[in-house]
Amino acid sequence: MALVSSGPSPTPSAFGSPPDEDGQNQTPPFADFNLVGLDGPLRGALGGQGRVPPEIMAFGAEWGSQDRLCLGRVANENPPRLKTHDPRGRRLDLVEFHPAYHALMAASSASGLHSSTWNGERHRDRAARLFITSQVEAGHVCPLTMTHAAPAALAAAPALKAEWLPRITSRLYDGRFLPFWEKNSVTLGMGMTERQGGTDVRANTTLASPIGGEEYEITGHKWFFSAPMSDAFLVLAQAPGGLTCFLMPRFRPDGGVNALHLQRLKDKLGNRSNASSEVEFDRAFAWRVGPEGRGVATILEMVQLTRLDCAVSSAGLMRMALAQAMHHARHRMVFGKLLLEQPAMRAVLADLALESEAATAVTLRLAASFDGARSDPAEAARARLLTPAVKFAVCKAAPAYVYEAMESLGGNGYVEESALPRLYREAPVNAIWEGTGTVVALDLLRAASREPEAIRALVTDLAAEAGDLPGVAGTAQQILADLAHPQPEALARRAADRLALLAATAALAASAPSAVADAYAVTRLAAPRALFGTNDVAAAAEILMQRAFDAP
Repeated sequence: MALVSSGPSPTPSAFGSPPDEDGQNQTPPFADFNLVGLDGPLRGALGGQGRVPPEIMAFGAEWGSQDRLCLGRVANENPPRLKTHDPRGRRLDLVEFHPAYHALMAASSASGLHSSTWNGERHRDRAARLFITSQVEAGHVCPLTMTHAAPAALAAAPALKAEWLPRITSRLYDGRFLPFWEKNSVTLGMGMTERQGGTDVRANTTLASPIGGEEYEITGHKWFFSAPMSDAFLVLAQAPGGLTCFLMPRFRPDGGVNALHLQRLKDKLGNRSNASSEVEFDRAFAWRVGPEGRGVATILEMVQLTRLDCAVSSAGLMRMALAQAMHHARHRMVFGKLLLEQPAMRAVLADLALESEAATAVTLRLAASFDGARSDPAEAARARLLTPAVKFAVCKAAPAYVYEAMESLGGNGYVEESALPRLYREAPVNAIWEGTGTVVALDLLRAASREPEAIRALVTDLAAEAGDLPGVAGTAQQILADLAHPQPEALARRAADRLALLAATAALAASAPSAVADAYAVTRLAAPRALFGTNDVAAAAEILMQRAFDAP
């Protein structure tokens, strides 16, 4: 099947329309842009013009191409299908995907999105790739981010990690339904929550029975089983010693299909290209990962990494929504002027640009702290303590943000030929996966209570990095007061939100022009954030608009 037409000029766009050549005042297709070259804030977060690694600049051109954008659209228009049995009635529990999905997986795997930090790439540079990829198609990122995070949990079982890591880090994507030892590479999924407990995984009832050494048989279910086409899954089950983490392969060591029976694929709001399922285990084979009774602690080693990816991906969705709105405003004529020149629309677009720039800066700065954590205790504490707050704030901001960008295109943004409906449906998922807003805000409280000196040091450092910008000192005081409150749970979401805002201000102070950092502090710290287009960002509007769409 041809995914992109190669017919005569004018070439169809990624969204099925030729360029506007008939004077009908329609915006030309958004395609064949370098998504890094177009994005001044991203380049600033990577160190500034001239310091962006050339391979990331090339990555931006690759993923901004018409062909790649088309793959993203087609993968979502053709969601996966579940095949529970083969023609002879034997259980397969196989998930079939459209070729567009496999093409995206192959491209992302070739870039190392699923594993590169385990081979020495910096977390910040990988985060930049994830940020770009999520703009084009975020659904296939789910198995990639879990595969990338899985070795952190497998560290509790060194022999398993040694066996699986070479296939995890392979960049030769292999989507075949075969035992892992016959494949070039593997992907890993996850199964934590159950029907009766959800987030409260200690209420899980799935049982794991030892059958010898590190081997167990697991019986029970998972209500959300992420990326069910993967080659193995990290799951939680109740062993004799308590809730424990296991690695459950798709095929048993004897080569037979393992007894994880997919009941149905979830019919989700968005994230349509990616499969999520319900599953039942019937004495399914698995290896123990870490000690019995330490399941939550073991699997949380990977959750910290997946939460970072949630925040980065949400920032990417916001960025693409902004790029679509800016592109439209640069071409659409309204009342004798370009939409971009209309004062009311400029106020909205500049405010959107400020919010997106802050999300970009804070997520990439957080990713850099994962790099620094290896040698700097302060950076390690920043990664531990700031990840839930940034995940909370950026993921929560995305749905309303994408809606506002959609409105900027009017009716043309609401129809399915536009990219905006898909971005809008995708936007809520990262605020739900890997801990809802309230869950991650409470995680911040728990971390702060365990490390009171570290949280005070972090807030002090962030305030120092933000300098004397408006609202910084008061925000820092408010965060510490909320965390020290006698009943802090009622203030957990406010504390997480304010901590993320302070971190974003500090990140902008380091990577953006001073006018941008000042506008953010004035409209987000010194005063509560208002509706887009009503915050006073006029002093920084010109530079925000230029950085937001840095095209000729």
